[in-house]
Amino acid sequence: MNDYKNAIEINGLTKKYDGFTLDNISFNVPKGSIMGFIGQNGAGKTTTIKLLLNLIKKDSGTIKMLGLDNDKNEREIKSQISAVFDELPFHDLLNANQLSVILSDVFEGWDKNTYFNYLDRFSLPRKKKFGEFSKGMKMKLQISAALSHGAKLLIMDEATTGLDPVVRNEILDIFLEYLQDENNSILLSSHITTDLEKIADSVTFIDKGKILLSGGKDDIVESHALLKCKKSEYKEIAPEDYISARLTDFGAEVMMPDREKAVSKYSGLTIDNTTLEEIMLFYVRRDKKEWN
Repeated sequence: MNDYKNAIEINGLTKKYDGFTLDNISFNVPKGSIMGFIGQNGAGKTTTIKLLLNLIKKDSGTIKMLGLDNDKNEREIKSQISAVFDELPFHDLLNANQLSVILSDVFEGWDKNTYFNYLDRFSLPRKKKFGEFSKGMKMKLQISAALSHGAKLLIMDEATTGLDPVVRNEILDIFLEYLQDENNSILLSSHITTDLEKIADSVTFIDKGKILLSGGKDDIVESHALLKCKKSEYKEIAPEDYISARLTDFGAEVMMPDREKAVSKYSGLTIDNTTLEEIMLFYVRRDKKEWN
């Protein structure tokens, strides 16, 4: 089982809806790593995750998870993965003790000691009904359950959205611990790029159903640059050399996808480091080319 190189392999995946198409996307999540799956709300992140989990059926393409075919080996795959959503999938009237009994029937590898250790670590009550839990408590509960049956792959859909920074950091630390086992992998869908800058090894950026960038996080950030100049200087920059430009009263900020080329071709101008958040912002506005 451990002879696969990628925890997830997506090739040519397409799903058409009225008004939206997940358009022939391909990317891999290397085993033993965290991939940040970024994009605006409505970009196609949740559609992709639903296809991974076989909650909806694809129109074309292939998905492999843990080295297994997503259609032929669905049951085997699902016994070895966990998914965490931004909404709690458990009934409001249940409590944490009851959930352990239910999940021990669902997962062969259920380990109640691990589960209760996570509950204690997160200071979660065992008898309080989930309907009385805060958003942060619900997310901690989902993660406690997700990590208690020996899953080799965690798929998180906007798992840190709406949580306060202290809770978010607590959860990110748990993810890094989970990855101490090099057979474990995480796909973390989020539009909170600061979380991903802290912990992701690689990043896949989706917009309007298409993959724009996919690769090592540091490589992507380091290969891009933010060029700053006066408006008169901006007019001299070739349109094919940049993604888009933010124009202000004082000048222009221009996202360059090839830092080395920018340094050699526009050496007289200020060329700064950039962030995932800025890269995402400038790519999302690439159709306008210029914006304020």
